[in-house]
Amino acid sequence: MKRILIVEDIVETLRWLVEIVRSAYPAATICTANSVRTALSKLDGQIDLALIDLGLPDGSGLEVLRGLNKASPSAIKVVTTVMGDDASIVSSLSAGADGYLLKETEAAVLSRQLTQLSMGLPAISPSVARRIMEHFRLTGPVASLDGRLTERETEVLTLISKGLRNAEVASALNIAETTVAGYIKIVYRKLGISSRAEAAWHANRLGLGLKPE
Repeated sequence: MKRILIVEDIVETLRWLVEIVRSAYPAATICTANSVRTALSKLDGQIDLALIDLGLPDGSGLEVLRGLNKASPSAIKVVTTVMGDDASIVSSLSAGADGYLLKETEAAVLSRQLTQLSMGLPAISPSVARRIMEHFRLTGPVASLDGRLTERETEVLTLISKGLRNAEVASALNIAETTVAGYIKIVYRKLGISSRAEAAWHANRLGLGLKPE
């Protein structure tokens, strides 16, 4: 991770998050913002990782998520919040969050979860992961692979679930990066999802997730 953005309006919590990020990625450049407006003004450069609070003084962190989707599509976007309710989780994933961490988690655990991002593992608090699984269990499977995903779409889903970015998927499959983006849109639409965190969950459920080489 080269450039990391932390969006948090509470000074003490911001300092705490900065320390956690530095322990996970000591060589990274960290920039901070305490509002939606300030965060959006800092999206002119490439962002590799963003930690975003949902409740900000001038709006919702969801606005920052959507802004990052446009400004830095390859950025890993992780919500860091105290809100663990279903509505907040679902709206964040729908807005493009790649992870969801609760601030009640111990600093050492948060640092480890952030470090695991570089290994392709989504940063999701255990209680949030259980809520996501329960949500899909109650609503039923959104889709199956039978007749839904083509062989190439399945390959793309498998690779993004392992944490590969679009350029890396393109290199692995010897296709254009724009083609990869197109496949991802198709996969998202067919599976009824909108983020890489959901893609990783579906891939693991379908037996496509992280496997030993």
